[in-house]
Amino acid sequence: MDARYSPSVVHATCLLLAIGVAARTPAAAATLPAGFTEAQVATGLASPTAMQFAPDGRLFVCEQGGRLRVIRDGVLLPAPFVTLTVNASGERGLLGVAFDPAFQLNQYVYVYYTATTPTVHNRISRFTANGDVAQPGSEVVILELDNLSGATNHNGGALAFGVDGKLYAAVGENANGANAQTLANLHGKMLRLNSSGSFPTDNPFYTTPTDRRGAIWALGLRNPFTFAFNPNGPEMFINDVGQNTWEEINDGRAGANYGWPDTEGPTGDPRFVSPRSSYNHTNGCAITGGTFYSPLNARFPADYSGDYFFADFCGGWIRRLDPNAGNTVTNFATAITSPVDLKVSDDGYLYYLARGSGASTGVVYRIDFVASAPSITAQPASQTVAVGATVTFSVSASGAAPLRYQWRRNGANIAGATGQTYTIASAAQSDSGARFSVVVTNDLGSATSADAVLTVTTNQAPTATIVQPATGTPYAGGTIITYSGTASDPESGSLPASAFTWQVDFHHDTHAHPFLGSTSGTTGGSFTIPTTGETAANVWYRIYLTVRDPGGLTHTAQRDVFPRTVQLTLATSPVPLQLRLDGQPVPTPTTFTAVVGMVRTIGATTPQASGGTTYEFVSWSDGGAASHNVSTPAVNTTYTATYRVVTGGTGTGLAATYYNNADFTGTTVARTDPTVNFDWASGSPAPAIAADTFSVRWTGQVQPQFSETYTFYTQSDDGVRLWVNNVPVVNNWTDHGVIENSGTIALTAGQRYDIRMEFYENGGLATARLLWSSPSTPKAAVPAASLYPSAPSPVAISINFQPAAAPVPVGYLVDGGLVYASRGNGQTYGWTIDNTAQTRDRNASNSPDQRYDTLTHLQKPANPDAVWEIAVANGTYRVRVVSGDASNIDSVFRTTVEGVLTVNGTPSTSTRWLEGTSTATVTDGRLTIRSAAGASNNKICFVEITPP
Repeated sequence: MDARYSPSVVHATCLLLAIGVAARTPAAAATLPAGFTEAQVATGLASPTAMQFAPDGRLFVCEQGGRLRVIRDGVLLPAPFVTLTVNASGERGLLGVAFDPAFQLNQYVYVYYTATTPTVHNRISRFTANGDVAQPGSEVVILELDNLSGATNHNGGALAFGVDGKLYAAVGENANGANAQTLANLHGKMLRLNSSGSFPTDNPFYTTPTDRRGAIWALGLRNPFTFAFNPNGPEMFINDVGQNTWEEINDGRAGANYGWPDTEGPTGDPRFVSPRSSYNHTNGCAITGGTFYSPLNARFPADYSGDYFFADFCGGWIRRLDPNAGNTVTNFATAITSPVDLKVSDDGYLYYLARGSGASTGVVYRIDFVASAPSITAQPASQTVAVGATVTFSVSASGAAPLRYQWRRNGANIAGATGQTYTIASAAQSDSGARFSVVVTNDLGSATSADAVLTVTTNQAPTATIVQPATGTPYAGGTIITYSGTASDPESGSLPASAFTWQVDFHHDTHAHPFLGSTSGTTGGSFTIPTTGETAANVWYRIYLTVRDPGGLTHTAQRDVFPRTVQLTLATSPVPLQLRLDGQPVPTPTTFTAVVGMVRTIGATTPQASGGTTYEFVSWSDGGAASHNVSTPAVNTTYTATYRVVTGGTGTGLAATYYNNADFTGTTVARTDPTVNFDWASGSPAPAIAADTFSVRWTGQVQPQFSETYTFYTQSDDGVRLWVNNVPVVNNWTDHGVIENSGTIALTAGQRYDIRMEFYENGGLATARLLWSSPSTPKAAVPAASLYPSAPSPVAISINFQPAAAPVPVGYLVDGGLVYASRGNGQTYGWTIDNTAQTRDRNASNSPDQRYDTLTHLQKPANPDAVWEIAVANGTYRVRVVSGDASNIDSVFRTTVEGVLTVNGTPSTSTRWLEGTSTATVTDGRLTIRSAAGASNNKICFVEITPP
């Protein structure tokens, strides 16, 4: 393997998919196109979840139970690289592994797993390799993810280093769709980290090193099990497993929102990124491993170069997408038992990992292209059965089609035995010791399998009986299911607990998820049905009991436990409107089947319009908030959201002034924008406004529907500032790509609050959006009905010119004399020169208070005409300026405000501070204070800017 593989090809993307259990057999080989062959690399993997090549050519495989296995030179090593303590229930466990781009030097291996302490959560850690095992004690925790709910599904877990050297991680939304659309946690996101675990400062939501939002790179994902980077191109593809209808391949983009739970599959909603490719559930149920065919040394035909291979767990197939041919998708391989991962090696082979359906049946296969004679990929297995039992031998082979089979017994052909399998309907004692093999031929040659020995024993198989739960026992969310059984053997009688093995799987439609892993040594136990997680009603639990007698024969019994279900109806009054169910929009009335005891989330969107009338939410029939959880009751129930017609007029938007220059100067265009929800790309917002160097100021009022804490979000490219009720909520006045910033503020229902948003564009693309959310308001653009284009009141501002270490008087902002820039408090102000070195804190005993003790020079010898400015909305203000110095009086204080002489005088020993107040009108968004002619050693202590 070449070292370049490490940073550029898909790094290990361990995942956990639904485990099919209908056929408890080892993973089968694939049906491949003509000219392609496959060979088995390794088998006996316990519940494998993914695989990845180390830069030195070793293949690492994740096992759900916490072991990271190593395949070296085609041999599965007995000792794991590391064994982790994990919670492996449901879709949890060891879920990801990646190799540091500098692995050849530092030997760093990264893993993603479900930790058990102090609470159950997913974790990303780093280990240092020492040959084929990890150095003891070398674990370094890179990132602790958010605590998990009771739902055990949708964990994600894929890890990969990108071409930029950053560590990417895919995180599922923990079966809660709302997680995918909030920046308050890391669920339902793509994360991007430095190798140390710190957050890159160019991440789209980075604010401070300690703000966990800085780890988020993209959002709106349901369960992104895998993703892949193209080592020879710009593409990054994210495989997101869908819910009811669609599986998605998404383009990885910084700041992208893929829309879950508001949308699934292709979408025209401009807020969201539509999939590059998708397929519906008539073709499969869960998109799994994906990889680009871009190796150092290709073995496949040239037509495959740059193609993207992807697999579906339920469909049992591999397909390929051609990004350079209109994203066309063609079939490649079928008949795979639960594929979960794909990788391409530098020497041009395609590897796939078939999870199979049992505890130790995972197999790694390698696919090559060559028109060849047959080769045996899976040998027939020796078997021991009781007299009269049915026994089947099977073989897997690859080679140029068509393949022909001939089974032999003790070297002699068996008439009519010409399939991939050979079955003896009833094994006789005389069959014991017989050796069975098969010859596989094609037009280019033949291959003969190894012998499989049949042992027929007079020992009779035991009988497993499940006593509890009784047949027909129903369940509801939160139910404790007790299971127990008995086992008898014709020769040994009752079998002890050591002969028992239990397993429980959770079935959903045509596939199943692991729920309770294989547990041996007990005649019974119990488990609790979760109240959160999968919300569909076509689900059930299947309990397996396998018993083994002293002679090695087994018998398996199973018992299905089905849910109690009811019909739930969502309705609105007085007219049909849209509601939300588990975060997804639904029309009303809608009736659906639900499992009793499962927690569902119902939400009332407000305001909304129908037939030209605007309605606002009033109440739910169960008394809950606009958005709240309900535990599915035991009887059919209707939940009705009552709305009322909005009276007294509704909002129409915000007053917008567009400026031709980025500093709120130049030609202007005034209009009312119904919402702030713009993606101008490289275009202009108006014909008279330049495309790359414009600015906008939106002003007006916002009226909330609920008395709650609201989160306001801005999505911008470039700079943005937002004030609500004169409180700074967002301040990112910098050049940047599309970034979402947010802040919170408590608001009262029905009250109008001043709101001001400012934006500038400085080249490239331009985006400006204003959104909000609250416990009762799903995240969305602030609608026109809640916005009023009346001018807000001017902001009252008090400035104290403190050095960094001095105390700040209550209610005052701080300015230490820095050059013009944001001060991080929602205001932008400063000097034409850097006056920080001229700032003082006198702390004099004769001053009235701390405001008078601080000062900065309004002039310097090299620049006697120092200018100080503060960004304010255009309007008229009363400005009070205080100048003085508690330590000396060698000054002439002369200061103007917007050209009006406001302070004018000479201090004395009895009057060390002078002040003045003037009325100033601001027309360019900047209030300007400067030294006037004749000033000497001019100083300034504090400024108060208030409406007249």
